[in-house]
Amino acid sequence: MADKITKDMTFFAVMQAYPQSLDVLRKHRLGCVGCMGAQNESLEQGANAHGIDVNALLKDLNDAVA
Repeated sequence: MADKITKDMTFFAVMQAYPQSLDVLRKHRLGCVGCMGAQNESLEQGANAHGIDVNALLKDLNDAVA
């Protein structure tokens, strides 16, 4: 089964489609709700900017929305 959430999706799109993703983002210390970059920044860009393993983030996000 393919992942629902991919690294090229924006934070905004993920949060809008999957409200349960907010808990995962908080776990990874990403304050995306209040960040202006969340509108246009991909998960990969944000993870890289914050020194977070994008693959670990994606796994946690997809586990949460499975």
